Amino acid sequence: MDLFAAIGMPEVPLFPDQASAHAGRVDRLFFFILAVTGGMGASVGLLLAVFAFRYRRRTAADRTPRITGFPLLEWGWTLGPILPFAVMFAWGLAVYRDNYAPPPDAYEVFVVGKQWMWKVQHPGGQREINELHLPAGRPVKVTLISEDVIHDFGTPAFRKKVDVLPGRYVTVWYEPTAPGRYRLFCNQYCGTGHADMVGAIVVQRPDEHSKWLRDHAEGSAALEGRKLFLKLQCVSCHRTDGDAKAPVLEGLYGRRVLLRDGSTTEADAAYIRDSILYPAKQVAAPWEPVMPTFQGQVSEEEVLLLVAYVRSLGRGDLPRPNNDTPPPIGAPTELPNAGGAKK
Repeated sequence: MDLFAAIGMPEVPLFPDQASAHAGRVDRLFFFILAVTGGMGASVGLLLAVFAFRYRRRTAADRTPRITGFPLLEWGWTLGPILPFAVMFAWGLAVYRDNYAPPPDAYEVFVVGKQWMWKVQHPGGQREINELHLPAGRPVKVTLISEDVIHDFGTPAFRKKVDVLPGRYVTVWYEPTAPGRYRLFCNQYCGTGHADMVGAIVVQRPDEHSKWLRDHAEGSAALEGRKLFLKLQCVSCHRTDGDAKAPVLEGLYGRRVLLRDGSTTEADAAYIRDSILYPAKQVAAPWEPVMPTFQGQVSEEEVLLLVAYVRSLGRGDLPRPNNDTPPPIGAPTELPNAGGAKK
């Protein structure tokens, strides 16, 4: 520290701060692997130096003796490394398992990566660019997608990173433990502005975070999704009466959906996104594949708003259609011969 200060440079820490419950587990595994591999490498290097000196050729008359083998030694150096590597595997599997599935009560945030920024959306309507405010002591699930190329959401203080892919939702979760401001990077080269795709994760005490949410509320994601749902006239087909041309969305999220090909799938965020952008990919039974695609009409951020709205729908929550407003471009003007639909 004194050396850096003396030459006028900022301090460069050897390791980032530990700011999540997961960080300590990752560091302990890393130090164990480093100790084992470093110790083995040092042992091999030392033996190589000793043997090179001990058994060097001293005169031209020296001849290498005939070696018939030492099975006990060979079995030892073959089976000996299995134990530490088995420990690495089991330990790493346990860390990965804890890292994979977020708790069901986790606070959820949505992130869209694009050249060259991170756009964050909270459930209460709060929006951020290149910053993410999180509460300390509470699990947080982050759902991410890219709008263009592959990015990588890297959080060194949390010891986690996740590739953010176009056309696919990915998730990562944290449990921040220490309030503070921590670096956020794109860890995947994504174009000429890659070096500028940086930001910060701001971990706050629970009371501070609640105040921040109140001060930055602009309307929930579900409310904004409802506005977009009405703007796109989705309700002209997704309705609850006998004139419905598409599945009822009330209570759909999280249910199993029977498809026309006889298979089933869960109505999660990925299914709803595909239904909006690629409606012919998984058509719900017994409906006809008549829904138009909204590719090019809605952005990834707007898709997230629609997903949030569908997720919020319970019985009786769908608005009544306005028959004076024309349906969206490409929507059917005549009712398909679907189960229960009238001609």
